[in-house]
Amino acid sequence: LSYTSFEWSDLEGSGRSAATDGAFEIACTVRNTGARPGTEIVQIYLHDPVASVVQPVQRLVAYLRLDELAPGEAVRVRAHVPADLASFTGRGGRRIVEPGDLELRLAASSTRTLLTARVSLTGAVREVDHRRRLHAGMTAEPLPAH
Repeated sequence: LSYTSFEWSDLEGSGRSAATDGAFEIACTVRNTGARPGTEIVQIYLHDPVASVVQPVQRLVAYLRLDELAPGEAVRVRAHVPADLASFTGRGGRRIVEPGDLELRLAASSTRTLLTARVSLTGAVREVDHRRRLHAGMTAEPLPAH
């Protein structure tokens, strides 16, 4: 429940490709468009529509809490999403990252996607082990008022 409203815009990173051992950089702007200060949670969900085995509809891979944005205040949210976060247990029983198209859904909740970055993994299927990267990094930078 919030007593203010937010606008999400300026998606950066859609249409990009990364190797199966690489990472994606995505970003968006979140602005408090209401009359009161408010908090917003930026969540990133991964959707893999073409995996070789059935996947969950989406998986939460990162989130960042934006505390008390003043009315009119905006921040640029950036995320570094490793390809390892798209890994799953393949048919052979091993954890793999495979090439293909993915969606990185920027959302206020699991049922409220506001922006979608469509990205592609390229290269060979890659087996991952216990050293795989398990976390996406997220940051928020204040933007000048206008």
